[in-house]
Amino acid sequence: MPSYSVRDVERVLRLSPSITRGLIRAGFVKPARGPRRAYRFSFQDLIVLRTARALLDARVPAKRVRRSLDRLRRELPAALPLSGLAISAVGDRVVVRDGEKRWQADSGQYLLGLDVTLENGLLQVVEHKAAAPAAAAAVPEPERDWFAEGLTLESTDPASALAAYRRAAHEDPHNAAAWINWGRLLHVLGETVQAEAVYGQARERIGEDPLLLFNQAVLLEDVGKTAAALAAYQGALAADPDLADCHYNLARLYESLGKPQHAIRHLGEYRRLVGARS
Repeated sequence: MPSYSVRDVERVLRLSPSITRGLIRAGFVKPARGPRRAYRFSFQDLIVLRTARALLDARVPAKRVRRSLDRLRRELPAALPLSGLAISAVGDRVVVRDGEKRWQADSGQYLLGLDVTLENGLLQVVEHKAAAPAAAAAVPEPERDWFAEGLTLESTDPASALAAYRRAAHEDPHNAAAWINWGRLLHVLGETVQAEAVYGQARERIGEDPLLLFNQAVLLEDVGKTAAALAAYQGALAADPDLADCHYNLARLYESLGKPQHAIRHLGEYRRLVGARS
């Protein structure tokens, strides 16, 4: 079965690496790992990524997007049929059809239309946007999804993305993804003191979330707080023993601390988990 790299995602879907990784962190797709731990995407992953981005851009709330994508995954075949696919969505409903026949909604705002085909052996994904009906009835403004805005803005306007994540976290203190992305983006931008404060607040609000603890550990390691980083990595594994990247980082950290026995154990766990996915 063919798989696709992050570069393929850029070429086929025109999504930047930062947007792609943001959608992965938000849990919309779970790609496999290839050589050197590089992401490898299935055909279904590519379509789910493109659909997620289109629905988030249309300001569909993230919970409804997840429901849509769960349904989409159930509809998608393992490989692209020779006739291609047509994918349409209205609200939180996504329908897939083979061949030329497209599904159209009877009413409501038409949000997404994708044609997926193979041309000269290359996967092609083309989006069609339908104009809203001229006499369409007024619909209420959807609730603003600050987390989705943050995902969309990361690659073009990091400052606005930070503000969006901050708003999402404050409006829903139990939104783990908002806290995690807020802290991670501060870290990427070199604002390590602020990032550390955000992670500390997040642990008070959402508890021992494994991805939060992992990201906090990476930050603590980067600023030289090795003992605290070790504790955070160990906490992440206590919450999720199958967090492969955490085993990898612990193996590397223990090796640097001159503890080869610990390093070998975590490296073995990392290889077991990555091998189980491939």
